[in-house]
Amino acid sequence: MKHHSVTTTLGEIAVAEAGEGPVLVMLHGGGPGASGVSNYRQNLPALTRHFRVVLPDQPGFGGSYRPTDEDLDKRSITEITVDAVFQALDALGIETFHLLGNSLGGAAAIAMAQERPDRVAKLVLMAPGGGWLPFGPTPTEGQKEMFRYYNGTGPSEKKMAAFIRTMVFDHKQFGEDVVKARYEASLDESHIAFYHRYNAAFARRGGMDPMWRDLHKIKAPTLLLWGRDDRTITLDGAQLMLKQIRDVQLHVFGRCGHWVQLERQREFEDLVTGFLA
Repeated sequence: MKHHSVTTTLGEIAVAEAGEGPVLVMLHGGGPGASGVSNYRQNLPALTRHFRVVLPDQPGFGGSYRPTDEDLDKRSITEITVDAVFQALDALGIETFHLLGNSLGGAAAIAMAQERPDRVAKLVLMAPGGGWLPFGPTPTEGQKEMFRYYNGTGPSEKKMAAFIRTMVFDHKQFGEDVVKARYEASLDESHIAFYHRYNAAFARRGGMDPMWRDLHKIKAPTLLLWGRDDRTITLDGAQLMLKQIRDVQLHVFGRCGHWVQLERQREFEDLVTGFLA
C-alpha cells in the first residue's frame, strides 16, 4: 500500500492506494475512528486484483486536515469533502474513475456524481446519506448512538461496543479486538474536537444536505447495496433513489446492518467487481 499526503487549497488530504487497473475511489463512513483504510482494509485483497483502489481520508478523519467552525459555517461537510477529494484526485492525475461510498462517504459520492458526471464512470452506494429520504423516525437509532459516543462522559470501549451493535446485524462476529481497535482509533484529540464541531454544524443545518432533490443528475450506472436490517440509514428510504436515478439496481442483504463490506464481505466484493467490470 502506498500512502500520500496531498496538498489542496483546503488542507492536507491523506490518501492510501493499492493495486493496478481502472481506478476505484472508495469513500468511508462517518463513525468515530473511521478512515479509508480502517473501513475497507479487509476488502483490498479481492478488489486490488482488478482495480487501482484509492482510499482518501475525508476532511476531519484519519490523517486528513480538520475543518474549522468557520469552514463548517460556510459549507456543509459534504461540500467540503467533494472539493477536497476532487482536488486530491486532480493532484494524483486521476481524471475518470469508479466511485464507491458508504454512509457519510455515500453522500459525498452522490454529490461528486451530480457535480461532475463526466468523471464518474460507475457508482456504488452503500446505504448513502443525503440521497436517502427516511419514512421512519429520525434521528435513527444508529445516528443517536453516533452522537452519544463523544458526548456525556466521552468515548469508552463500552460505548464503542454499543455503537458497533447498532451498526451491524450480528455483533457477535466482531470480537473485543475489533472494539478495542476502533476505540483506540477514535481517541485522537483533534478528531474528537472536529466531531463536536461536525455534530453542531449538522444540527444547525438540519442534517445532511438534501441531495435527493437532484438524484436525476446522476448519469453513471449505479449499484445500491443495502442491509435490510440497517438501523442507521434505513432501507425504507431507498425508494426515491430507485425512482430518480436513471440507470440503477438495488441488492438487499438480509440479516445485515450498516456495514455491508464487513458483514457480507465476500458477496460485497463479488457484486462490486462484477458490476464495475
